[in-house]
Order: sequence, then structure tokens, then C-alpha cells
Amino acid sequence: MHMNPPVVLISGPDRAAISGVSTHVNLLLGSALAQDFELVHFQVGSEGRSEGRIGRWLRLAASPFVLFATILFRHVAVVHLNTSLNARAYWRDLAYLVVARLLRARVLYQVHGGALPQRFFGRSPLLTAFLRWTLGLPDLVVVLARVELDAYRAFVPRQHVAVVPNGIDCRPFARVPTVRSRAEYPLRLAYVGRLAREKGLYETLQGMRIARELGVDAHLVLGGDGPETAGLARSVRMLGLSGRVSFVGPVFGDQKVKLLASADVAILPSYAEGLPYALLESMAAGIPVLATPVGAIPDVVTHGIHGLLVKPRDGMAIAEAIASLSRDRERLAWMSRACRRRVMAAFSIDRVAAELATHYEALAGGVPLPPVVNEALSTPRPASRSRPASVPGDH
Repeated sequence: MHMNPPVVLISGPDRAAISGVSTHVNLLLGSALAQDFELVHFQVGSEGRSEGRIGRWLRLAASPFVLFATILFRHVAVVHLNTSLNARAYWRDLAYLVVARLLRARVLYQVHGGALPQRFFGRSPLLTAFLRWTLGLPDLVVVLARVELDAYRAFVPRQHVAVVPNGIDCRPFARVPTVRSRAEYPLRLAYVGRLAREKGLYETLQGMRIARELGVDAHLVLGGDGPETAGLARSVRMLGLSGRVSFVGPVFGDQKVKLLASADVAILPSYAEGLPYALLESMAAGIPVLATPVGAIPDVVTHGIHGLLVKPRDGMAIAEAIASLSRDRERLAWMSRACRRRVMAAFSIDRVAAELATHYEALAGGVPLPPVVNEALSTPRPASRSRPASVPGDH
């Protein structure tokens, strides 16, 4: 007798949205998970919708009821909530969490960055206790980084907490040649992502100006869009970097691969992160990174081997890192090879699908979850019965 596969509802923004979570959802829906589970995308958030303020509030009010009906009529066994520990996402997704628990669906609650739970509500003991209670509602909490794993286990010691770092489809980036850069040419920097202040881009421009004063020539290509596009363009002019900084707008697919192929160094000096896809994609393309040791970045990047890590909000540190990399192009070449090996070995979507399949199977089958072991992220787990296969690109 043929049995229907368990239904897993995966929450996330519009699949065409420009965000790390939408990339994550697209990769999961196109992965080997679809071989063993019926995957259903449940759209949350305002991306991809044409609505005014009243329409937004009506949607927010109706959305939990839509989820209720979806779980009920699609016979959903597992609800995979993709959220972040920031105020907007937490309160929105709390309603979905409660609905899922009321209907006795099993819940995998995946946190994509944000504040650590000990700091989320600041000095409010009452709200902190409420947060601790709500984090006890899911069957499993999944985080991206070691530092988050330790924090969540300390905050909710009776909860199952597992670390499942992001993964990418490495195939489009495997055809990019490893970095071969010559000292007589400017150091080529690339940024791919949202143009926002918290990405450290103003400090990047300051660092480029300081590096130029030190006699180092660097060019930067910004692939993305966001609220700071105009402000960054003004800073480029004020700092005398016109001609050294290019704005090319959002890049996807082959455009992104082409941009990375033209770079010597990927730059991501963010104030805070989860595990950015831009970092993994750059490293898969063999591009060393200049980043900050925030979120899960130190779990992936070893300083001096895969690139350089600098303090957040420090333009001088960025300048010194640019100068160091520019003056040792041979070092860039072996860093390039190390980056590609690192991501190919431990941060592929095949590995993510295998790990999530194990959790989905346990939750859908109603069996106790296996003991959580704080494994080294550099050691991939063996594949599950889902036999992970290659998947399409990230957009």
C-alpha cells in the first residue's frame, strides 16, 4: 500500500524577495527534501505584495487563520518556521507558533540571526521569562552558529536545540577560476547584498580612503540595492572615490557569478549576521573574504586562511586588511583554494537537506528526537535516506 509522504509547511517571504531567508526557502524547496516530503511554502512578510497600510494590518490579522486552515486541510505534519530574533519577526511568528501547537503539528523553529535570547528583551525580567516560555513551545529550535547554540541551550536548557548551518548550491560557482591577482593592478573588492548601514559599507568606504592614502589602490563593486544607496553614492563623492566604486544594482544567477569571477576579495564587514549566503557563495567561488567575526562567520572563516576578520565599525582595520591583502597577492591565491575546499566540504545544500530530513522524519513520525551533540561544523554528517541530489540555483 502506497503511503503519502509527510507534509512539511515551510514559512518564509515571497520566493522572489531579495533576502537570505528567501534564498534559504528556495534552496529547501528545490532540494532532495522534496523526494521524501511534500513541501508547502507558506508566505509571510510584506515582500512581493502590493498592499497599503490597512491591507497590511488586515493580512496580519487574517494570516494566522489562513495558517490554521492550511495545516488542517493539507494535513500538515511538520511546521518549519523560519524566523529571526528581532521584534518584528518574533511577534509575527509567535502567532504562527501558537496556531501550530494548537493543532498539534510538530514545530521546527529555525532562527536566522538577530539578538541572542539573553539580550532580546533587555532588562525586562517579565518579558524575558515570557520569551523563555515561548521558546519552549517548539519541538526543536534550530540555529546557525555555535555561539547561538551555546546561548539557546543556556537560556532554555530543557529544549532540543540543534545547529544546522546554511548551505548553498555550489555548482554555479565551481566554474569560477581561483584568484590569480597581480600586484601591479588595483585590488578588486566585491560586495553582494543589501545596501544598508549595518552591513558596514560606510566603514568600507572609509577604509578604502585610508588605504589610498597609504598608497594602496582598491576598486569596489557593489552588487545590490537598499535604503543606503543614495547615501553611499554621496559618501563616494565626498571621499574622492568616484571611479573607484561602482554601483551595479541587484545581481542574480549568472550576473552574480560573473561579478564574483571579477573579484579578488569579497567584503562583508557587517555589524551583525546569521550565516550570510553571500559569504558562502563568495567562498564557493574561491574568493577570499574580508569580514567581521559576528554570528556564524567565525564558524566558517578562519582568520588568515580563508580571508581576514576585522572588528565591526572599524574603518582603520578595514584599511589595514585591504593593504595587507593587496601587498601579498600570492597569499590571495592559496586563500582562494582554501575557501573553495571549505565550502564544498561542509556548507552544501546537500548537507542541509540530509540534516533537516533527519529532523523532519523524527518529528513527522512522532519519535523522540536524537540527543543533540555539539559536533564540529567542519565534519559533515552522513547522508540520510533522502539521498541528496543536486539542486537548482538560489534564485
